Formats: sequence, C-alpha cells, structure tokens
Amino acid sequence: MIDSILIIDDNEDILEFLSEVLEETYKLHLAENGEIAQDILNAEVVDLIISDIMMPGIDGFEVCRLVKSNVEYCHIPVVLLTAKNTYQAHIESLEVGADLYIQKPFSPELLQLQIANLLKNRLHIKTHFASSPFEDVRVMAHSKTDEAFLKKLDEYIRKNIKDPNIDIDQLAEHMHMSRPTFYRKIKSLSSLSPKELIDITRLKKATRLMAQNEFTLFEIAKTVGYSSQSLFNKNFQKYFNVTPLEYINSLTKDVSL
Repeated sequence: MIDSILIIDDNEDILEFLSEVLEETYKLHLAENGEIAQDILNAEVVDLIISDIMMPGIDGFEVCRLVKSNVEYCHIPVVLLTAKNTYQAHIESLEVGADLYIQKPFSPELLQLQIANLLKNRLHIKTHFASSPFEDVRVMAHSKTDEAFLKKLDEYIRKNIKDPNIDIDQLAEHMHMSRPTFYRKIKSLSSLSPKELIDITRLKKATRLMAQNEFTLFEIAKTVGYSSQSLFNKNFQKYFNVTPLEYINSLTKDVSL
C-alpha cells in the first residue's frame, strides 16, 4: 500500500518542488492553506503531513497544533519546514508536537530519508502489533489522546467479543465519530480496517485462553465470537503465521523446557 502525504504550503513553487521530489514514492495531496488541508484530512487517509511554517492565516504551528489536539488526526506525523533558523522557532515546533523540524534550504535526499524513516518506524509498530499474539493495542499510540482512544476502543470490542457480528456503525458511534471518520482513523493508525482490528482483538483474546489450557479450540473460537471453526483457524494462521494447534503445542513445549 502506498503511503499518502499531505503537503501544505502557500508557495506554488515549493508545492511543485516537493511534488517532484516525492511523487514517485508517495500518493500526494496538495493544499495552499490550512482550510484546504482540513478538507483533505476530512476526506482522505493521510499518513504524514508536511507543512511550511510561514503562511498567511493558519500558519504551520497552528496546523500542527490543530492536528495534534484532534483525536481524529493526532496519530499523523507532522513535518514542519521553515526558513526561520532560530532557536525559538525550533522550540515552538516541539511545543506544538511536530515530529520533524527541517530548515530551508534542505537536501531533497535528506528529506526523503527522514520521511521514509518516520513512516518505516510507524509501519514497524503496526506490523509488530498485528503479528504479536500478546501485544497490547496501545502500543500503536503516539500520544495520550491516542492511548485513551485505543483503550476505549479495545474495551468496547472485548466487552462484545462473543458477538460474531460486532456492528461497525455502533462502534463508530461509541467512539463519537462518523463511520467514514472512524474508518480513516483506524486505517491510518493501524493499517487495518475496523473489521480486521476486531478480528485481531478476538485472536489475541484467544491466545490468552489457550495459555490457560482449560478449553477446547472449539470453545475458544466460540468464546471470542467465531461461529466457524475453520474461519477461526484461517484467521489465526493469517495473522500469527501458525495454526492454533501449532501455537498450543509451542506453549506446551515452552512449559516443558
């Protein structure tokens, strides 16, 4: 899947320059001001934001502040670009939550490398969560706001885990979001759809039940909301790269060592 970057700058030449640097690697959305950027954030899955600091109206600091204070977008890394080579500007960028602060003029190669590293680190966390049976969902949180969001989400899914058909609309409403906004938040935060995140939560609960060695696989599958044993087996192997039986055998082997 190609990562999506939102670039915000009131200078058309800079937008064109950054487009040339990044368009072969990423899907780009361009905005000449904060208002247009807001519309894009409300309609698209955005993986990273690059914003100039010096802009009329909503400047880059305010863009970053708005993004990082809004539960719908606060997980998105923000890169601030500036010609202001001052200690105070650097301090302020940290205060508003910027993930990177890059001074102009900058090397295109350096910018590409820093963006790639930011996105690679995020992807590593997402992959680790999805493939690790015991990893808590909050490992994907990049702020206190995200942590609270994920905790509330996880608690709702676990409370309703026996229901094979957890309603996504009801879940979105529980999180005080529209369905499209909720989908974008989950997709951007985890690279998973809401349904996939629910599946992984079911399977992580299943691994804990397996470790107790008190239930059959059929009982476990039913307890975590799978009406089909074959679907449970298929999804377990899909995410954890072992069958449920192989996983149980590995637990038994660990205990006997």
